[in-house]
Amino acid sequence: MCLIVFSWQPDSQYPLILAANRDEFYQRPTQATDFWNDSPDVFGGRDLEAGGSWLAINKNGRFAAVTNYREVPSPAGLYSRGALVANFVTGSQSASDYLQAVQQQSDKWSGFNLLTMDSTGLYYLSNRAKDHSIAPLPPGIYGLSNHLLDTPWPKLMRARTGFTRAIKESIPPVSKQLIELMHDNYQPPEEQLPDTGVSKEVEKLISSCFIASKEYGTRNTSVLMIDHHHQLQWVEQEYLSEGAVGEQRQFKFTLEQNQLS
Repeated sequence: MCLIVFSWQPDSQYPLILAANRDEFYQRPTQATDFWNDSPDVFGGRDLEAGGSWLAINKNGRFAAVTNYREVPSPAGLYSRGALVANFVTGSQSASDYLQAVQQQSDKWSGFNLLTMDSTGLYYLSNRAKDHSIAPLPPGIYGLSNHLLDTPWPKLMRARTGFTRAIKESIPPVSKQLIELMHDNYQPPEEQLPDTGVSKEVEKLISSCFIASKEYGTRNTSVLMIDHHHQLQWVEQEYLSEGAVGEQRQFKFTLEQNQLS
């Protein structure tokens, strides 16, 4: 996952509203979002190369999402970052206890940003933050890309501004509108681009919310909404090489209330 914008309002009609783009090489094998065969209570996408996930939720309300932290050179981690999501949604530790365990061995992964949620709240951890501290997130609207939470990269600011407008205009927001928002291919001027160690050509390519090229790009957009009745709505729009539009899948189901009360 490379761009996430989300609203966390635990006492509202919709505690969590999230829109996210997963950017990856098109050749990397992926299982479309669905319930997992080996963990039937877990719902989300699956990386078939390493077995992890970028965005997933258990029917008991345990949710996690991860983005890579971009750095050049990027030290190889002992474990796949997708395991950070998979291990939480298939496990039993609380969101904060899980992050404490990850925090103690955070050098075993390449740079990451991790969100975990359960009945106690929504939490954030990055192994590239100076103090590696675990942050319980207060109610608000947030953006996360390939740097620390709310780092004001142009594409994150555009996505968060559009997302904020969308949820102010309509609650719940229209999934189609959020998917279109995340399909924004605007590339900012060169002087506004962050310097993350890649070439200027690559920096420009990946500076837009939606990325399209022959080999690498936005593989899917996910829109996730959980209401105060514990009803989950999830829409996934798939994309193919060079941004061609693929299949769209829509899901609705009820989460176990005791985990989100």
